[in-house]
Amino acid sequence: MRIISGSARGRKLLAPGQRFGDLIRPTSDRAREAIFSILAAKAVGARVLDLFAGTGALGLEALSRGALSAVFVDGQRAVIELIGRNIALCGFAERATVLQRDLARGLVFLKAMQPADGFDLVFLDPPYGSRLALKSLESLASGNCLAAKAIVVLEDAAEVQYPENMGPLACFDQRRYGEAGFWLYQHTEG
Repeated sequence: MRIISGSARGRKLLAPGQRFGDLIRPTSDRAREAIFSILAAKAVGARVLDLFAGTGALGLEALSRGALSAVFVDGQRAVIELIGRNIALCGFAERATVLQRDLARGLVFLKAMQPADGFDLVFLDPPYGSRLALKSLESLASGNCLAAKAIVVLEDAAEVQYPENMGPLACFDQRRYGEAGFWLYQHTEG
């Protein structure tokens, strides 16, 4: 697992070992490269939120490609430590914040963390089949933590179905890479 492009291109990230079991399912390099090809220059200058961050690879890729800042959130202490180590490996400590939160309890805590204009790019990668993706997507759609024209990238098992629209979020692309499905939503209000 490595950073695909940008200032930290080629940097190898620490991968989850056996001690993490099913806690982390990293997004493949191939899928990350494809998603960032779709996003194109959207990462440049973005304020990023990486929910269910795992290794932090998605948020770190965005930082490498020019994002201003990233907030990484996961629920497990060992996973938070792994994210912190990967941030340090890439040299992004000054632009990154790591939070340990139980995301099953919702996203209310984001109110204190969000940038003034909201997050521009959100990665949402909960455990496959857990209903946390839909719950989190609903929370993002009904809250005010997204910037105008923000993009939300949701990852889940490819066979799962998600709505075309959820409040101000409209799905503009859907992809499948192996067992992983990706739904790209854009905030249409503002």
